[in-house]
Amino acid sequence: MRSDVITVQTGSRPTVRDITAEAQAFVSGEGDGLLHVFVPHATAGLAIIETGAGSDDDLLRAIGDLLPTDDRWRHRHGSPGHGRDHVLPAFVPPYASLPVLDGRLALGTWQSICLVDTNGDNPTRQVRFSFLPA
Repeated sequence: MRSDVITVQTGSRPTVRDITAEAQAFVSGEGDGLLHVFVPHATAGLAIIETGAGSDDDLLRAIGDLLPTDDRWRHRHGSPGHGRDHVLPAFVPPYASLPVLDGRLALGTWQSICLVDTNGDNPTRQVRFSFLPA
């Protein structure tokens, strides 16, 4: 297995950041196998969605509706409502596994690998790519 970590700047506001190009660069030149993507953070996740057509904003809006930033959360350190950031990975998991065929990600036409980060208190994230050859 080959593995590497990239650093992604997500900023101080909730964001959906497309990391497909970085994932593709990691598997380029490999044969068939599996790419495992993992975010080693308690307040971020990964989604495979369409981007650029409003779906990324729709996802953030849905997260805001489902997990609002108010005072309902018992986990209270950090920004107001930060407890919801710790619940996020139960809904947007911190991992994804994707097929790689002849060194290319086998994604659908409109699919992208996206880092979802609602935690403005931590604007820098790590993402681990691991390739397991067939």
